[in-house]
Amino acid sequence: MEAAGASTALGRAHLSHLPQRPPVNLGFQDLTYTVTNGKVAKIILRGINGEFRSGQLTAILGPSGAGKSTLLNVLAGYKVNGASGIISTNGEQRNLRQFRKLSRYIMQEDLLQPLITVREAMIMAADLKLGSAIPKQRKAVIVEEIVQLLRLDKAWDTSSERLSGGERKRLSIALELLNNPPVIFLDEPTTGLDDVASSTCVSLLKRVARGGRTVVCSLHTPSARLFSVFDHVYVVADGRCAYQGTASGVVPFLNELQLPCPKTYNPADFVIEVSSGEYGSHVDRMVAAVDNGKCQRWRDYEVDDRYEEMEIEQLNTGGVQKHTYRYESTASTQFVVLLKRMLLQTVRNRDYLWLRVGLHLFLGVIIAMLFYRIGFDASKTIFNFGFCYACIIAMLYVPMMPILLAFPKEVQLIRREYFNRWYGLKPYYAALVISRTPATIFFSLIYLSIVYPLTSQPMEMSRILMFISVCILVALISESMGTAISSSLSVVNSVFMGPVLSVPLMLLAVYGMGSGDQPLPILWKLARYCSFMRYGLEGLVVAIYGPPRGDLICPDHVDYCEYKNPNYFIKLMGMSGVSFWVDIGMLFLMLVATHAAGYYLLRQRLSPNYAFRAIKVIGRFVKTKISLSH
Repeated sequence: MEAAGASTALGRAHLSHLPQRPPVNLGFQDLTYTVTNGKVAKIILRGINGEFRSGQLTAILGPSGAGKSTLLNVLAGYKVNGASGIISTNGEQRNLRQFRKLSRYIMQEDLLQPLITVREAMIMAADLKLGSAIPKQRKAVIVEEIVQLLRLDKAWDTSSERLSGGERKRLSIALELLNNPPVIFLDEPTTGLDDVASSTCVSLLKRVARGGRTVVCSLHTPSARLFSVFDHVYVVADGRCAYQGTASGVVPFLNELQLPCPKTYNPADFVIEVSSGEYGSHVDRMVAAVDNGKCQRWRDYEVDDRYEEMEIEQLNTGGVQKHTYRYESTASTQFVVLLKRMLLQTVRNRDYLWLRVGLHLFLGVIIAMLFYRIGFDASKTIFNFGFCYACIIAMLYVPMMPILLAFPKEVQLIRREYFNRWYGLKPYYAALVISRTPATIFFSLIYLSIVYPLTSQPMEMSRILMFISVCILVALISESMGTAISSSLSVVNSVFMGPVLSVPLMLLAVYGMGSGDQPLPILWKLARYCSFMRYGLEGLVVAIYGPPRGDLICPDHVDYCEYKNPNYFIKLMGMSGVSFWVDIGMLFLMLVATHAAGYYLLRQRLSPNYAFRAIKVIGRFVKTKISLSH
């Protein structure tokens, strides 16, 4: 920690144990960004130019709607479609794929993993981002240095949802500093913070920049004290560059344009007001004075000689040149860390666990009472079939609905971590599936342990295992189906789409039953094969009534029981040729298919390919045409 203390004394954030990275100067020429909505196109950025240098803290300012966040998104590579122009790193044209590995983007909303303490979040992030090549002792030192630098030591054992706004922002920054990215983008880092917290955050970012990083922030309305901290200011007005230079050069620049800033006025507020046209149409003059960002009228912050020597030494060590910016941790390490994190979050979410326990107990008791002791009653065979159908519906909705509500928010967290290259999507999805499966099986067993004996189903071990396995497979498929739906839609749309898609599956499950072995229309027969609930229902019926099983008991007070013979009942239901193992095999195939669909849709949500983008463009075009026709 002595090295860190010494560097702090110099006003730098030189983290001694971090992997060394070369400095990256980011430049852009004639950068344009256009948004299209059907035939209507809107230009957001208009051929702007600029340069953000390593070792500097840069602020992007401008009135609302000027294009600040758009510029940050384009430079970070978060938005690519619709952008044109040249973006360069260290004088060479940027390789976007490589640049995404070098840079990190901290978005405006502080998306942190819930139910995880600062200590756990930092250690897990270190394991993901630093890999197993770095010993645990060195990782611990790296984590400690960053925590001390960002003053998070007092919140070391505090859960993320209990952190203050400033602590959440600092933790978001700390997590991205772990592998020492050369370029850091921050969208509105002071939003929601008071003046003291904002000042602390910006001062820390300046210390981070002094360590050789290019730090670029978009800001809304910084105070005068906050504004003076920035080394470099880039003002955006109407999609063009209205000023580029030092913070102290803003007032002299405006004076040259006969726009004197009042002495008691905040220069940041004044330049934003001028850019928004409150004092007349001066934007064109400002843009012309800096040639839309091609020139910088006021001297930039000069990095001192000690910093330059340190960076030159890092570049000449050879270790930087040998480094490859792939995932630092292996896929197996990512899987283990993510699985540990997900299981920890599941165990700690006690309210949710108890709610699920109570819900399964409630459903189990209700259904058991509705179908109480009908399993051996030959006069109630049809009702027992209804019991099987009720079990399938319960296994459909109960596992699916929580996923539809919770996973869309989880996707936002994944998007940040995946974009900043914490892990690959395959280890994440594998960990997601494995972490959910035990809980789904456990809660399904709670429900089945109540309804199966109370409804007097056959207490043969083989039939019990068959019944349980079918119900659990249906529950797992329903859960994966919920993941596939919610990976592409918002919470509202997911909660609407899930039940809507379930209705045809339920109808197809019972379509044609009661008509014996009469052939069905080929179209509906093929459609029925697509319903996993059909295979689940067949599996439950065969598990209970399949051979070898003797005649059911007809009560004394009933004169005639039509469905006393199980074989006759199975034939009437159109299941005479059904094989339990075929149903199980099809359920397994559908489980794999729904997981594959969920993985594919999630990947397209995070990084869509050309085919998926084309489909979205066509969908937007059709939607625009429909809205225009109305």
